[in-house]
Amino acid sequence: MNWEQTSASPVSPERPVVVVGGGPVGMTAAATLAGAGLPVVLLDLNTEPQPDWRASTFHAATLEMLETIDITEQMHAEGLVVPTYQFRDRRDGLIAEFDFRLLSDETRYPYRLQLNQQHLVRMLFERLQRDDHVQVRFGTRLDGLQVTPDGATLRVSGPDGDADLLASYVIGADGPRSAVRNALGVGFEGFTYPERFAITSTSVDLQELLPDLGHVNYVADPQEWLFILRTPESWRVVWPVPGDLSPEEASDPGRLQRQLQQVAPYRAGYPIVNHQVYNVHQRVADSFRIGPVLLAGDAAHINSPIGGVGLNSGIHDAMDGAVRIARIVHEDADADAELVAYDRIRRTVAVEYVQADTQRNTDRLRETDDVVRRQHHEDMRAIAADPLRARAYIRRVSLLESVRRFGIGRPPTEIDLGGVA
Repeated sequence: MNWEQTSASPVSPERPVVVVGGGPVGMTAAATLAGAGLPVVLLDLNTEPQPDWRASTFHAATLEMLETIDITEQMHAEGLVVPTYQFRDRRDGLIAEFDFRLLSDETRYPYRLQLNQQHLVRMLFERLQRDDHVQVRFGTRLDGLQVTPDGATLRVSGPDGDADLLASYVIGADGPRSAVRNALGVGFEGFTYPERFAITSTSVDLQELLPDLGHVNYVADPQEWLFILRTPESWRVVWPVPGDLSPEEASDPGRLQRQLQQVAPYRAGYPIVNHQVYNVHQRVADSFRIGPVLLAGDAAHINSPIGGVGLNSGIHDAMDGAVRIARIVHEDADADAELVAYDRIRRTVAVEYVQADTQRNTDRLRETDDVVRRQHHEDMRAIAADPLRARAYIRRVSLLESVRRFGIGRPPTEIDLGGVA
């Protein structure tokens, strides 16, 4: 079969849409498909939803999209609204502050909503458990995947043993080590940062120790940059870990205490709520679609967390793919045109927005050349001081620009794909 040509596959309980991955991206895809009345099977290797708290930012466009599955209001009930964020220098203090309220005439959500991703997973899991269109199978491993003329066949193993699962379409949202992507043989080009990132949470209110601190702060420094942000539960600090430091050394309680004391002295000592050390990559899959199989989220692209757009763009992938599949089924839309549009648009957004901006953000924080560093500071001051430039800047970094440019699930006939890779 030519994988670039796909006729519409019939969706039925016997041949549902299969979503691989039970994180926020996979569950968003499943909820969107179920909302369109399509039968869905959600598979995840873990035996229960995972309490991963690493991602915590939801931008305006994402909050608008999540309204369609009726989850945004619940997120606000538990989340923290943050209308501004700061770009700072560890030596010089505040450099520039950016105000999302400049977007008030364009979105109902002119701010970042801070909410640990595990809470969205919990909300979505509760939703899916109540939905008759969805079958959730945790503790299930994908052992193989084969594209067929009428969809795909997944080889899975779980509590009931090995089985073949027939699918009309597949959405692979199973993370950076994606079994779906690997089964398809799709490359995942890019690089891994030489340093790892450490993320540490504390219950101490850093704003009491640093009164001019914002709720979201990017702090440049040539020796040790910082990313400091507030979530409903705690304050978080992210810093780079030298490549020659072992995970055990990087996580040593004494070292964590020294790191936090350098952020702001606190005589009583910082209580540590959570701590992780992890590798950081900038990678994009060679293709986001093979036949009836779509890749979404970290399975398709992974990036530096500096900017808070990785999870957001993954949710955008999920909803775009789900809307297109629903239109193929319900409106007899051209399957190949829809899935080609998904591949080209979502990969373009990953490369031109997510990868480009997070790399630029990370480089700006860790710049070692003092002349270049000072120029970065002047540039950020100039942008923040000009309302038109500031609006354009935050419109882009919040992914609102990319969504207005391409839409989510917008029909291919309404999109100018000229120049889109």
